[in-house]
Amino acid sequence: MGECRAFCFLIALVLAVVHGVNGEDPYRFFTWKVTYGDIYPLGVKQQGILINGQFPGPQIDAVTNDNLVINVFNYLREPFLVSWDGIQQRRNSWQDGVYGTNCPIRPGKNFTYVLQVKDQIGSYFYFPSFGFQKAAGGFGGIRIWSRPGIPVPFPPPAGDFTILAGDWFKREQHILRRFLDSGHNLPFPDGLLINGRGSNGYTFTVDQGKTYRLRISNVGLTTSINFRIQGHLMKLIEVEGSHTLQNTYSSLDIHLGQSYSVLVTADQPVQDYYIVVSSRFTTRVLTSTAVLHYSYSQKGVSGPVPVGPTTQIASSVSQTRSIRWNLTASGPRPNPQGSYHYGMIKTSRTIMLANSAPYINGKQRYAVNGVSFVPADTPLKLADFFKIPGVFSVGTIPTSPPGGNNAYLQTSVMGANFREYVEIVFQNWEDTVQSWHIDGYSFFVVGMDGGQWTPASRARYNLRDTVARSTTQVYPRAWTAIYIALDNVGMWNIRSENWARQYLGQQFYLRVYSPANSWRDELPIPRNALICGRARGRRTRPF
Repeated sequence: MGECRAFCFLIALVLAVVHGVNGEDPYRFFTWKVTYGDIYPLGVKQQGILINGQFPGPQIDAVTNDNLVINVFNYLREPFLVSWDGIQQRRNSWQDGVYGTNCPIRPGKNFTYVLQVKDQIGSYFYFPSFGFQKAAGGFGGIRIWSRPGIPVPFPPPAGDFTILAGDWFKREQHILRRFLDSGHNLPFPDGLLINGRGSNGYTFTVDQGKTYRLRISNVGLTTSINFRIQGHLMKLIEVEGSHTLQNTYSSLDIHLGQSYSVLVTADQPVQDYYIVVSSRFTTRVLTSTAVLHYSYSQKGVSGPVPVGPTTQIASSVSQTRSIRWNLTASGPRPNPQGSYHYGMIKTSRTIMLANSAPYINGKQRYAVNGVSFVPADTPLKLADFFKIPGVFSVGTIPTSPPGGNNAYLQTSVMGANFREYVEIVFQNWEDTVQSWHIDGYSFFVVGMDGGQWTPASRARYNLRDTVARSTTQVYPRAWTAIYIALDNVGMWNIRSENWARQYLGQQFYLRVYSPANSWRDELPIPRNALICGRARGRRTRPF
């Protein structure tokens, strides 16, 4: 009996160490079947990627700290990976779902993601991250709700709608990939979609006098968008997990990979109204519409489609600067935990990242600090864990732009220490808007302006109430600066959200390292981790 008690206590202790507080948080289970299917988003038959027969894929709903168990069956004829844009994967980059951390799911096989939406609320999305599969669909919305009893800074809305908008190509993903592999950029997109459909192909039904929450994500490949609703104003309430000051806008610029939540009150006469998405910063303007339908309306949409901004940059910068953090709202906060004084914490160093568009070996590539990323034959996280030499080297990308115009191909990895507090400056000398995303983190966007960043630029930083988010834009011939607390051990992808640029090298990995090698800092390799490349034949762990 005593031996049994000792054994049971040991098992309970192991489970407590492995799961920590996870054992107290609910589990939500999903089964996804990923298939090809015929879709007609712009009126032309295409082969799309469906999840459970849906395009876009099914919505994920979760509550702060929920554990999500998502069993993905790959019925495609090619490997497949899912990544979770904005989900931080605390202590768990094993579940990030990009090729630098995970082996893709082979055709006919399955993989179960086990991830926790730790200390997060807000609006996000998932997407296929392998190759150029994002151009074929396979994306869907993620809503993380606050825990019951935690007050939110607005009354409960009458409804909650997800809007996945972005540019779209009529050509198949394999054809688009051949464009890029042959050394050419993509052609101009053929149109814009709203929830997988072209103009007036999707309807949102509302009751007059009631207020609704719209969660809008730009899931496109290459183009910033502007979002607006005919005759209605939008009250911004959340940006990628940060409750915001509730400013009112007639239209919103949403750059690649970004997500916003707004409240819209159906305060107009009973009829139908245009919901409009148009391309931003393009000389040729693409426009698509959906319908805001008032219940009992017998009058369809009418009048001209509301016109939005096109190539103007100053108004977009001004709008971005007006988006501020709601410091009085309850909810999970990004680190430094318990502190709203992110601007009073001294950074340990400055990293400057400059994008460029070099030709290497006669082909169009894209680079960061003169390095154009090429995938290794083994996921970097696996190579790091199993200590496999020759896959990558830390320090293969400089922390500031080198002089000159030379660029080269490399599996680029930058090193960083656990719990560093770092300033990162994105410097853009090109004539296009850039959009940058950092996996595993939420960061403070402290400043942006035109021209060359210098230390004197810090005088213009917002050190009090900027929002924390995971994706930020950099305007043409301008810079954007962020502060980031590197409190999440792992191998994390820093990338352009322009998917052609990402595919052709405008990305790298940040290895946030803790010498403690403790489960307190990072969870162990999953037992079910897929093994591929030079790691083939290795074992994960016994329990």
